[in-house]
Amino acid sequence: MTQSSTRTRIHVEPLTCTIGAELHGVQLSEAAHDATLHAEIKQLLLRHKVLFLRDQDMTRAEHVAFASGLGPLEDHPVLGSDPDHPGLVRIYKDLDSKPEHYENALHCDATWRERPPMGAVLRCVETPEVGGDTIWVNMAEAYRRLPDHIRAQIAGLRARHSIEASFGAVLPTEQRHRLKARYPDPEHPVVRTHPETGEKILFVNAFTTHFVNHHTPGNVRFGQDHAPGANLLLNYLISQAAIPEYQVRWRWTANSVAIWDNRSTQHYAVQDYWPAVRKMERAGITGDRPC
Repeated sequence: MTQSSTRTRIHVEPLTCTIGAELHGVQLSEAAHDATLHAEIKQLLLRHKVLFLRDQDMTRAEHVAFASGLGPLEDHPVLGSDPDHPGLVRIYKDLDSKPEHYENALHCDATWRERPPMGAVLRCVETPEVGGDTIWVNMAEAYRRLPDHIRAQIAGLRARHSIEASFGAVLPTEQRHRLKARYPDPEHPVVRTHPETGEKILFVNAFTTHFVNHHTPGNVRFGQDHAPGANLLLNYLISQAAIPEYQVRWRWTANSVAIWDNRSTQHYAVQDYWPAVRKMERAGITGDRPC
């Protein structure tokens, strides 16, 4: 990136008390080539966890250029990428789209990877007049507000995350097994530490299948303590993302953009708009190994 000779003044409008801010007075196409401006946006992202901008009339190349400033882009094994812009995924929903229910679940992107994405930059190409909103959740706040005894109980717990049990579930058996062989179920901490802010984050979501180290003498007196005991605890933790006080809801317009930190949030794309058309383009940024 090069330094810009003019200084863009960003106006920051927080959207809730816990998560999300809308940025005014900035174009991401400019920030893609301005190191100082890009760094300022990155700091705002760490603070607010998801940023929103409207009227971002940028090209796909500019979209990729801005996102690449946050880190290397990654492909999606199921959705694929735009052939001319590797790392840019088209999420187009119209009358010919296959029905699926992966977006309209509270989830953290691709935790079925050993290194889940750091974040993503999502641009709205076309949206219904009403409907098709997206919700984001502050999972650092969700952890912070857990009861003390629950935080003590989950300290040190680890869990499996699976692409086979989500995207792979609709595939024929052999294809599903090949998908799992390519992406074996990784093990992540139930509470991860954000590598840049140091925050503790509740790190279970719709891709999480089970704890791997819950069945210990400290937790299990009889077999029935393990099941359903562990499942009830996992379901309780996953349900924290549904609490409105931790959420922000964004209503899309054409050329609006969301930038989110995937390490500290979950999101949910509301699928209430059929038979209207909704077209989105997302650049996902490679992340680190949760710890």
